[in-house]
Amino acid sequence: MSCFRVPPSPAVPATDSDSRNEACANCGKHGSDTVKLKDCAACRLVKYCGVDCQRAHRKQHKKACKQRAAELEDEKLYGQGLERPKGDFCPICTLPIPLPMDKHSYFKTCCSKMICIGCSMATQKRGMDDCPFCRTPMPKDDADTLAMVQARVAKKDPVAINSLGLDYCYGTHGLQKDASKAFELWTEAAELGSIDALFHLGVAYYNGEGVQQDMAKAAEFYTKAAMQGHVQARHNLGIVEKRKGNIIRSVRHWMISAKMGHKDSIEFIKRMFMVGGFATKAQYAEALKGYQDAVEEMKSHDRDEAAKLLGY
Repeated sequence: MSCFRVPPSPAVPATDSDSRNEACANCGKHGSDTVKLKDCAACRLVKYCGVDCQRAHRKQHKKACKQRAAELEDEKLYGQGLERPKGDFCPICTLPIPLPMDKHSYFKTCCSKMICIGCSMATQKRGMDDCPFCRTPMPKDDADTLAMVQARVAKKDPVAINSLGLDYCYGTHGLQKDASKAFELWTEAAELGSIDALFHLGVAYYNGEGVQQDMAKAAEFYTKAAMQGHVQARHNLGIVEKRKGNIIRSVRHWMISAKMGHKDSIEFIKRMFMVGGFATKAQYAEALKGYQDAVEEMKSHDRDEAAKLLGY
């Protein structure tokens, strides 16, 4: 018995439900009002009339099922997260913030917003010293900054919780370094929807900081973040695949992150093209064009002026 879907029987008339025109991959029974066929949940290639038939057909179907299931996972992996998330856009000028974001924007603890350097400079030019977004006065010292963060943490703000995790990770704003506490906070933030926290959990597992090193777990969290548009997580997935010798998969990841404006990704693809031919000329040209378009989209007069003042 073939493990692929049985073609419709000409003896069974077509209806609104295609289940009547398909058969159980094990016993051959056609779907009807009394025989309800269900897809193999893993691959969707075949249908079964019941659990007994699925078990009986498992050995025969296993290889094709595993192959198709992997294909479906790759379709999701490389087909999702192709655009940057909302948090990567300055809420004032609404343009995507250049990468790396911490170099081209300021995190405002009062409202948990990332404000690009261009809008920050433009606000200062107008004589405004408070937050460009929510107009809250700027904190005077580390104690004020930490109090603002903790106030938002108490309200279960995932962005603030992720930020507090970074404070514990690097020992900033008067806190002692505590990798375990940082991991705990990132776990909470990720559960509340923080994409950045998913990425930081991946980094923690990759480096073994605050948790036992686990490359499989690192890849799992990088994947979750990348599929929601996290650019650095996508780039890091390429590095993980390269370490495993999967160069083709690495290039596929870097193609995506390069088109989102990640400079290292375009450089890696260039290297794969120049050395060993692991990336094609067409792939490099496509990635370079996408990278240039992404960089152009992130430009503004205010940002260019601020970058010059900051020596970038």
